[in-house]
Amino acid sequence: MFKALILNQQDKNTTAEIQQINESQLPENEVLIDVDYSSLNYKDGLAITGKGRIVREFPMVPGIDLAGRVIESKDARYQAGDNVVLTGWGVGESHWGGMAEKASLKADWLVPQPAGMSSKQAMMIGTAGLTAMLCVQALVDAGVTPESGEILVTGASGGVGSTAVTLLAQLGYQVVAVTGRVDQNSELLTQLGASRIIAREELQEPARALEKQLWAGAIDTVGSKILAKVLAQMDYNGAVAACGLAGGFDLPTTVMPFILRGVKLLGIDSVSCAYDKRVQAWNRLVEILPVSFYDQACREITLEQTPEYADAITNGQVTGRIVIKL
Repeated sequence: MFKALILNQQDKNTTAEIQQINESQLPENEVLIDVDYSSLNYKDGLAITGKGRIVREFPMVPGIDLAGRVIESKDARYQAGDNVVLTGWGVGESHWGGMAEKASLKADWLVPQPAGMSSKQAMMIGTAGLTAMLCVQALVDAGVTPESGEILVTGASGGVGSTAVTLLAQLGYQVVAVTGRVDQNSELLTQLGASRIIAREELQEPARALEKQLWAGAIDTVGSKILAKVLAQMDYNGAVAACGLAGGFDLPTTVMPFILRGVKLLGIDSVSCAYDKRVQAWNRLVEILPVSFYDQACREITLEQTPEYADAITNGQVTGRIVIKL
């Protein structure tokens, strides 16, 4: 028997309960894993609270991330004792996920845990950090250099944003962090490497077709009218890596930034990202992230505390990353 957070639905309301289950209840897949850590992402919060239509079927073990050790494997790529990491692939949505002491997963969904990284550190990074690294790499590939000018990061106090601020600063970029809670988050964002901080309200006014050119590049986790505002303020040949929709999935913009300034809007997907690209991103994260990042931007909770924190993260009350010790 082992412990798991189980989601069910009653009268269209989602319930979350810690239960003792056994291995026979797990789905049949190639690799059985002893889970060390999971993490709490915004999507997990929506699933656990029922505030978003994330879970495809019930009962469900949430948790889109996990890190742990292989117990047994039917796939030659993984052997008992191997340390592995899982992010994405619909796990925690349509497949049982990481918020349990054991998990059964397809081998294709896994990547080896990078050398020099613990399971806890892997979950301090998680989907959020992987997404942030993919965003940073997209800007680099688009030709945005530290000499190009300032880089804007929206939603900078969240998991993706805080990791992106750190990565960009470590690579020598001048980072401008956008947050809805300047008074609470300024100290942390400065420690992570932001050169200056601006309030989210400055970007919430409806965007004109084109505005003053301010940013050489941007990483946007918010979407909607904030992304539209950012696009209107991009430098000529600037690039925006878009990876989130915390502010909405609409985009009230025009073609003007694209056809008059050559602005590039780069969509970032970490859910179904190719294996080689994932492995490269994880190895880059090990190289770039400083040891201080793990202390500054992360906190650890228990599985029992997860529903409480799930509610908080969906209400914008969580800064940085939350890891769940299994």
